[in-house]
Amino acid sequence: MNSSVSDQKNHVLGLPVLIATVVLSLADLAFLLLTSSRDPGIVPRNARPPECGVEEQVVDMTTPSTEWVNAASPHLRVPRTKDVVVNGCTVKVKYCDTCLLYRPPRTSHCSICNNCVQKFDHHCPWVGQCIGLRNYRFFFLFISTSTFLCFYVFALSWLNITTEREEYGGSLLKSMRGEVLSVVLIVYTFVSVWFVGGLTVFHTYLMSTNQTTYENFRYRYDKKENPYNRGALANVAEVFFTRMTPSLNRFRSWVSDDEDAYGGAGGGPLSPMSGGLDLEMGRKGVHYSAGGVPAILQGMDYSEMEKMEGAGVHVKDRQAPPEAPDLFMISAARQHDVGCGGGDRSPPIVHDQDAERTLVSWNENSER
Repeated sequence: MNSSVSDQKNHVLGLPVLIATVVLSLADLAFLLLTSSRDPGIVPRNARPPECGVEEQVVDMTTPSTEWVNAASPHLRVPRTKDVVVNGCTVKVKYCDTCLLYRPPRTSHCSICNNCVQKFDHHCPWVGQCIGLRNYRFFFLFISTSTFLCFYVFALSWLNITTEREEYGGSLLKSMRGEVLSVVLIVYTFVSVWFVGGLTVFHTYLMSTNQTTYENFRYRYDKKENPYNRGALANVAEVFFTRMTPSLNRFRSWVSDDEDAYGGAGGGPLSPMSGGLDLEMGRKGVHYSAGGVPAILQGMDYSEMEKMEGAGVHVKDRQAPPEAPDLFMISAARQHDVGCGGGDRSPPIVHDQDAERTLVSWNENSER
């Protein structure tokens, strides 16, 4: 009777725990999927550098990226920074040499994704995605749910060990030996909570002060005024209760065959067929014609190659050209002929006309 009551009690207590665990796990995976699959706020690249007035042109352009921009537009000089007023404070925005645009405020270029991201926080290797304006709230929900799930599993594992201790004679060590899975979960959650818990605490501070990880490490707003800080409640409301900014990219749109993303088939400043310095390959680009054939191959005579291919002539079957005659041997023979004076004792030397013709052709080829 007592055993049936205890089994019924454990069954009743186990069902709510199971349901809560499944719900938390599914929510954690959903937030992970939203964080990794959502556009973080990528700024589309320009096909050409921006047009600047005469008063804005500068000549201090010495980086490899700007040299490549100059190769595409040799008469263009763009200023490196511009001043933008945000909430009464002057903020400098930088020019991105890769995306050919002035980055909006709080936008930075990710070196891993190779894109400018709005409100760039950091690139998370565990998620495999940049954390920016459009997925930061899901990232925070993901790490906070993971932290709560670690505490939840840690507490329930200890509760299971203490509950089962009565079956092992009241000994806690014997109960831990019997409940090996609970011990493994305790160790795992204890180690994991330091990572996700630390991230949750750190990003709670960043969110309450309206900072990003990049800004906190780079600019140090504790030493100067943060133009984006509007108070803790307003900053939290900005993350969770504001309308999601629409994406600036159309990832499902069809790409035209006539004009590509690099400025058309004719080859824009970013076209790989326009030459210039290749930033990824570290060398000068190859100039191609409209048909895609390099200029060095356009002047070759392909008719002879086709004839040789049709005749089945291979390189190994070709005979080597006749060896050029030795000039010293010919001159010595002529001197011997003159010295003999045309007597009957010395036989006349017959000159080989074929050898002379070969010598003349060999000299002409060497001069060429």
